[in-house]
Amino acid sequence: MTSRAQTILDTLEEQGAVHVLDLATELDVSAVTIRKDLKALEQRGLLRRTRGGAEPRLRTGEGPFSDRLRVDSAAKRAIAAEAATRVEDGDVIALDTSTTTYHLAQHLLRRRGLVVVTSSLRTALLFHEHSDASIVMPGGVVRRESGGMVGSVGDALSGRGRITKAFLGAVGVSATGGLLELAIEESEAKRQLVDASDAIIAVFASTKIPGFGLHTFARPDQVSEIITDAAATPQFAADWNHLDVPVTRVGLSSAVTQAG
Repeated sequence: MTSRAQTILDTLEEQGAVHVLDLATELDVSAVTIRKDLKALEQRGLLRRTRGGAEPRLRTGEGPFSDRLRVDSAAKRAIAAEAATRVEDGDVIALDTSTTTYHLAQHLLRRRGLVVVTSSLRTALLFHEHSDASIVMPGGVVRRESGGMVGSVGDALSGRGRITKAFLGAVGVSATGGLLELAIEESEAKRQLVDASDAIIAVFASTKIPGFGLHTFARPDQVSEIITDAAATPQFAADWNHLDVPVTRVGLSSAVTQAG
């Protein structure tokens, strides 16, 4: 990705929309060049072009991991920083293949004696190179979309005891349907983590709340806590509080609003 394309995405994330003429002036290029950039970014699924500019696209699929890592990145980093406070030295934790938990992993590299169960190749390599954590990975097939393994998590965990806390992202979230995924194999791998864990902490940007998912991997009664960003509505928090699930909404300035 070019530096100009990155600037466009950063501006889009900060402002919620971008305009061709403004970008052309800011980046000192022609409007034609900006339109080509926007077309290329739209083809990669990173934005949606509008008349005279672009806006964030409505996301229903996964997309490449490297691209997803940039989407809602400020919110994900804030959520990850808050979620990291739930982890202590020596914990046995599970991290799925979501980009939010990859941000979380970056906050946990100085924790001592962690046991990390993960299907994410990137997360496993990060801990392997920069921490003293013990890493447990299931076997299976690598999914290009998530950069992770899908297979029987139960086999990898058999006889090893329980996971203390599982941090899981989701494609969609519903107080009736629970935590949702699009791909059945991804959902099944997460469901096995849910079954093996004492606490399920859902971590996701608020843009995932209206997302569409086909498969439930955690019922509402299995969710221990939700950590999302401050753009999640009070009604969303109230719906989950009614189910005795606390919701923490994290502001991008590190302000935290807790409910329940």
